[in-house]
Amino acid sequence: MALTQVPKALTTGVAASGANSDITSITGLTTPLAHTKGGTGLAALGTANQVLAVNSGASALEFQDVAAGYNSMQVFTASGTWTRPAGVTKVMVIVTGGGGGGAGTPNDDARGGGAGGGTAIETIDVSSTASSAVTVGAAGTAGAANGNSGGAGGTSSFGSFCTATGGAGGNGTARGSTAGIAATAGGVGSGGDINLKGGDAYYYNHGGGSNNAYNTEGVTRGGGSYWGSGGVGQMRGNSAGGGTTGTFGTGGGGSSTISVSGGYAGAVGAAGIVVVYEYK
Repeated sequence: MALTQVPKALTTGVAASGANSDITSITGLTTPLAHTKGGTGLAALGTANQVLAVNSGASALEFQDVAAGYNSMQVFTASGTWTRPAGVTKVMVIVTGGGGGGAGTPNDDARGGGAGGGTAIETIDVSSTASSAVTVGAAGTAGAANGNSGGAGGTSSFGSFCTATGGAGGNGTARGSTAGIAATAGGVGSGGDINLKGGDAYYYNHGGGSNNAYNTEGVTRGGGSYWGSGGVGQMRGNSAGGGTTGTFGTGGGGSSTISVSGGYAGAVGAAGIVVVYEYK
């Protein structure tokens, strides 16, 4: 009877030539297994957050840093502290000041809205900045009835990098006319790559009779900001109306009244905002 030779691999634990389907580990390699043999050709792992990729010569594998790009975003609607996430090296910040409050009106009259907060937009290298104080400008207070001006909006900032002042409060003392009055001035951005002025608040009165020459259909909209239009002022109504509050950094609408004893209050402005877009 012929004898069959037993392959050495079956007696020594060495993989036999040809197909092998049950290999669970490989020991004793003195050089990295080449990528042409199913390995990477690399003797060590890369660093944290790296990926395995083909090199520029398309001849081997290597570990590379993840391509730079957008990573995350932090939104501040109240003052706080921005902390740099791991791996982030640059940020783009949008800083908007608070909107001014709308003015309150006396009886049979109309008063102006508040102005919008300014905005600063800046791209910053934060590789060596671990954190930064963030200040969000407060909303301007509403002017009380009987011709009281609204309060100015507060200043917003991102550390010492850039700031944006708030809009002025609505004018509670000056009467409008058919030509209109530039009642309040918008805030301004500073220190940014782009610095924007908030919208001024104008108001008009389209007059009727002698008594109502300044109260009919008073247009008292607040000034806009980077984020949108200001609060709507009350148009002519049956009795009275306060304005509305708009979106981030916009001025509050003013108020108008017809035959309302004591007048009517304006609307509060909108608080500012700081948005931080983070990039690797």
